[in-house]
Amino acid sequence: MILRDAVHGLVAFESEEDAIIPQLLETRELQRLRRIRQLGLTSLAFPGAEHTRFSHALGAAHVMKRFVARLRQIDQSLPFWQRLTSERARDVIAAALLHDVGHGPLSHLFEEAMPGGERHERWTTRIILDESTELSTVLRRDDPGLPRRVAELVEGRHELKYLANLVSGTFDADRCDYLLRDAHATGVTYGSFDLDWLLRSLRLEPVGATGNAPGLAIDGMKGITAIESFLLARLFMFQQVYFHKSTRAAEGMVRSILRRAVELLAGGERLPARLAALESAASGRSPTLGEYLDLDDNVLLGAIHAWEHAKDPVLSDLCKRLRSRALFKTIELDGVESESSAEAALAIATEAANARGLDPRYFVSVDRASDTPYPASADLKVIFPDGRSRDLAEVSFLLGRLKGQTLSRTRLVFAAELRDDIKGALGR
Repeated sequence: MILRDAVHGLVAFESEEDAIIPQLLETRELQRLRRIRQLGLTSLAFPGAEHTRFSHALGAAHVMKRFVARLRQIDQSLPFWQRLTSERARDVIAAALLHDVGHGPLSHLFEEAMPGGERHERWTTRIILDESTELSTVLRRDDPGLPRRVAELVEGRHELKYLANLVSGTFDADRCDYLLRDAHATGVTYGSFDLDWLLRSLRLEPVGATGNAPGLAIDGMKGITAIESFLLARLFMFQQVYFHKSTRAAEGMVRSILRRAVELLAGGERLPARLAALESAASGRSPTLGEYLDLDDNVLLGAIHAWEHAKDPVLSDLCKRLRSRALFKTIELDGVESESSAEAALAIATEAANARGLDPRYFVSVDRASDTPYPASADLKVIFPDGRSRDLAEVSFLLGRLKGQTLSRTRLVFAAELRDDIKGALGR
């Protein structure tokens, strides 16, 4: 199989090790990712952000193939039982392709908005291991133990630490693809980094006295700038794209829509469009795997369109606003020094909403977004020509300052007609 990709150019899956990829791509569970946008509602702020989880899955598998090729150049120092065999290469490439198969509609938004919703990683594991799925059938047909091994890799677990790092680590195949892909689709340059040089700089940690399989490391002479660029790209993409005020406002509106819909369903009201997964949530049950897999962006947005005609005025109003891009407005609260200050701002907005006849439970909220681009728990090493290894944060001034630091944005989110009232009250 040969494909053309907007980010990586020619993408090929033609070897024996990746022969399972075309088979997996034909399954219903993978094809569903064509109907789930990679960045959810970000296209309301960046019109080009219409790319899908399907294209990202392909890109991640391609990047993993490049990781595999690099590892084969550097794993000769390892005992033969710790080297990258053909079976292990197949497993890790399949894991890269499948790592996002459990995503719900509108990317991360749905799992956050669903009452008691499970994270997409848990759904991914269920899809891989459940024998009723086409995807699991393909994996088991190739090797009965393959579903379990792929699921463990997706969860960041493997007897070989460096393989687990490739699927879930500081610079794994997932991040290497989505930063480049999201930057390309949104038209920004913040997510750009030198993937070629980063791969060329890849090393393995020195084998310790215990003989345990090593993790990934970076060449101390060639790789510092490349890994700095990569981690800063992630920081900048969160600052400028993922936490964009319009995206966060739209996501807040969808949360209000789903919360209101669940409350109405729990009260026995029938809505113009049915979502079985939502009805299960309203009944206090977790959706079945089949109900969850029936969901995608088209299904959810179609329901929101139908709910414009709901009898409930709050649900109808919210859906009409979202469909016409009459987004809620935001005010930055990053200067807020305490939780009580944020709650005070929310109280002011609540009073303004009540005065306008809007239910503040749905038309006013405090949005908190945060990410740690380079976690304190990251133990990425830098390897020097004489064999010495040091922690990356000790070698790089930039990353030493960044490590463990959390990027956070706090905003007051509210219906547009409340803006002047809220600004005036906050000013006083």
